[in-house]
Amino acid sequence: MTLRILLVFSLVILGLTPASATDTAPSIEVWKSATCECCGAWIKHLEANGFTVKVNAADASTLAALKRQAGIGDKLASCHTAKIDGYVIEGHVPGTDIKRLVAERPDAIGLAVPGMPVGSPGMEQGAEFEPYDVLLIKKDGATETFASH
Repeated sequence: MTLRILLVFSLVILGLTPASATDTAPSIEVWKSATCECCGAWIKHLEANGFTVKVNAADASTLAALKRQAGIGDKLASCHTAKIDGYVIEGHVPGTDIKRLVAERPDAIGLAVPGMPVGSPGMEQGAEFEPYDVLLIKKDGATETFASH
């Protein structure tokens, strides 16, 4: 019996499976303007961070309605909106913060990076960087800092 078969057999006995059999890429659905380049760059950032991305082209009124329905006010708004595992992601939120949100499962609406800070994922401009916060949007509409970059 090879070592690999012995390892798999041992994991099955313990009720575990090899990581490759159970790990799947997290799936996120994004709504964005069909012509927005920074949204496309953010999507590439998500894919590079292991996400499977479904993209929906949306006009401005559809995006505004989606944001309103999700509880994203004007002060939190950015150029694209996404949904993952019951949460809303607004703007240029780093993939690592999205993974942390889904892992920790706080009682919240989701995360937002208001505006379009230079240096955030999808908004890279060489060495330029503008510090920014990722905000946790609570169910009552209040926010708190989830991460600072």
